[in-house]
Amino acid sequence: MVSAPDISPKFAEFFCGGGMVRAGLGSGWTCAFANDIDAMKCAVYRDNYGAKALVEGDIAQLAGAVIPSAVDLYWASSPCQDFSLAGKGRGLSGVRSGVFNEWARLIGEAAKAGHAPRIIAFENVTGLMTRSGGRDLRAVLKTLVDLGYRVGALEIDAVHFVPQSRPRLFIIGVRQDIPLDGLAMPHAAGPFYTEKVQGFAATLPTELRAHWVWWQHAVPDAKRRTLRSMVDDTPNTDWLSDPEVSKLLSLMSEPSRTRVSKARKSGKTEIGLLYKRGRPDESGLNRQRAEIRFDGIAGCLRTPAGGSSRQTIMFVKGNETRARLLSSREVARLMGLPAKYRMPERYNQAYKVAGDGVAVPIVSYLDRTLFQPILQAERARAVA
Repeated sequence: MVSAPDISPKFAEFFCGGGMVRAGLGSGWTCAFANDIDAMKCAVYRDNYGAKALVEGDIAQLAGAVIPSAVDLYWASSPCQDFSLAGKGRGLSGVRSGVFNEWARLIGEAAKAGHAPRIIAFENVTGLMTRSGGRDLRAVLKTLVDLGYRVGALEIDAVHFVPQSRPRLFIIGVRQDIPLDGLAMPHAAGPFYTEKVQGFAATLPTELRAHWVWWQHAVPDAKRRTLRSMVDDTPNTDWLSDPEVSKLLSLMSEPSRTRVSKARKSGKTEIGLLYKRGRPDESGLNRQRAEIRFDGIAGCLRTPAGGSSRQTIMFVKGNETRARLLSSREVARLMGLPAKYRMPERYNQAYKVAGDGVAVPIVSYLDRTLFQPILQAERARAVA
């Protein structure tokens, strides 16, 4: 019996990490190619998805020929710390970030071979809109426009989908030969056209503004899980000792101490999330402070470069206070990963996979809102 051909759209994910884009796109897509230079993350990717399609190594060493043809979507979650600009208004030649350079090169090679991806998606930090007065992002957009795409940007915070504050910039580009019937708006309208996005768009020169798209999108309809529902019954992190908890409390500023005091008086167990940060004191000296919030929202998960970058969860009931680091499974849930997703056994590795990743539900949202409608509309035109 001959199996039916696979007609699902295909994607390539660059800087794939643990494969959160793949998790977000789900079974409706076929992964044609994945790449990351980090051996640990590649091991996690294989553990969850197998070795097929994954190429471990430096993107600078990749030839376009290794990527299958007829890939519909190229997604890049570029390392934000490697992105900077040298030169003004020089497009790709002005961008020092080798990783973005190389991703753009691969798109260009695909275009020259006659199979440029229909859609491109580039995720980065929201600071890209303001860094260097916006020149960094304008250089990125010029590069993508020169490669043959119309582009638009959304600022989406993961807090709309999971109880984690994680604002990110998502640049979505569609090949210029593909009509955008019903997918583009004449002006900014929608929850993810923030003041920052609109302010940046107003700075675009005429040649870029002609290729800028205000993407049609709506308020997410997904019901967000609560932080309390994500708490691990059997965490893989140790509870802090009483002296360690007392030390945390002593590091708190007055606003944080007030929040703890209020939590003690609530009569129930309150859950807070805490980060250690360097803050100037009254004399201007930078001192470590513990900042806590009890609003049911975790702070942005970051890579565990040091102890202060890992988030602590605190349980307060009356005068009883317990605290520990977030568990590996909790950080996975905060990124929207499914229960079946296998995290690394080592804690810092698990935290790194999560902290460097993209929130899974945002990928699913973009797929429903933009990717699928774009592809479906093109298919409909092809058979008309």
